[in-house]
Amino acid sequence: MQLLKSLGSVSAIIGAQWGDEGKGKATDILAEHFDVLARACGGANAGHTIVVNGEKHVFHLIPSGCLHEGKPIILGAGLVIHLPTLLEEIQLLRDAGVDIVPRLYISHAAQIVLEYHKEIDGVLEEKRAKLKGKGIGTTKRGIGPAYMDKAERCGLRVEVLQGSEQDMKALLEEQEQRIRDRFGITVNVEQELASLVSAKKQIESTIKNNIPELLHAFVAGGKTVLIEGAQATLLDVDHGTYPYVTSSSTTLAGALQGLGLAPDKVNSCIGIAKAYCTRFGEGDFLTEANEEDGQRLRDRGGEYGATTGRPRRCGWLYIPDLVYCSMINGFTHWNITKLDVLDEEESIPVGVGEENGEVIYENLPGWKESTVGITEFSDLPENAQKYLLFIEDKTGVPVALVGTGQGREEMIVRS
Repeated sequence: MQLLKSLGSVSAIIGAQWGDEGKGKATDILAEHFDVLARACGGANAGHTIVVNGEKHVFHLIPSGCLHEGKPIILGAGLVIHLPTLLEEIQLLRDAGVDIVPRLYISHAAQIVLEYHKEIDGVLEEKRAKLKGKGIGTTKRGIGPAYMDKAERCGLRVEVLQGSEQDMKALLEEQEQRIRDRFGITVNVEQELASLVSAKKQIESTIKNNIPELLHAFVAGGKTVLIEGAQATLLDVDHGTYPYVTSSSTTLAGALQGLGLAPDKVNSCIGIAKAYCTRFGEGDFLTEANEEDGQRLRDRGGEYGATTGRPRRCGWLYIPDLVYCSMINGFTHWNITKLDVLDEEESIPVGVGEENGEVIYENLPGWKESTVGITEFSDLPENAQKYLLFIEDKTGVPVALVGTGQGREEMIVRS
């Protein structure tokens, strides 16, 4: 694969919209050609869906490339890990004949999401709604409160699983006092302790205190590393559409911070963007389609959350967002996903700018024929090719991968 030569030894896959762009599929395809798979940030609010041989797999914490056996899997310090979800994913993989525990490396510094974080999430969202008339659209998976504890330096890290049951209970009792005083929430210490003890028994052997050193040793030893981002750039807590963002750094820089990998080790960064655009929850969405067009895109694209099942808001591509995200991350390649969703469109609006609060659209001709399963760029309808070349021209980044269906094999790889 000629593309692989241009990716180099360390490559990252980063979302360029508001998440749900299809990072899982690209990770799964490219993982076959990389030695080490890494996830750096975020939590179980991220759902990555891949389809292999007609069977759908949804992962929330484990990198999507995990189905490729024998490759080390790294979960970095930037993650917030809900242990029952992680254990469930490990078991589901075992049921499918894949045991990742012998090749799983979890940073001791990753934060733990406990059940009380979910309760706090709900309480805070309810308070926002009462105060401002609406919340921020959180998934209520406890991600924000877990990152709050991290920033306050009072959260529990994965390293607590290396301690005794007595030590874990004492830490939880301290948390119970703090949470009750601050939020009026009662922590079920015994339930939380049981979860920690179960995780200790199953994954204590995977906890590593030297993930940065391990990664650098892999790279120095000639191993190739694929980094899978979570959520996407427009949800970044610093650079996204604040306050309607996630609680972590979702950019390439955030991924490197979460793993402890030096910037000069990265050779390429693949930006993932749908051929149209979607977002969850509240917040500005300049190119959001009208109800009829939005529902059509939603139905054709199956735009319902892998984690929550919630319907996504749907609309059209907005070129300035892609340019902005490329600038922040240094994209070297595009993966444009779900091109086939646009197959029935007569005309496709693309936002190219804004004037007086209104989007300036350029309407590109549709192709009105199926692109599903096409694997060669030259086999695409002429107008589909022009659509992709338009994205290249406007962003200055080559389109290297094009998704033409859900299956792993339904992907165009341009050399």
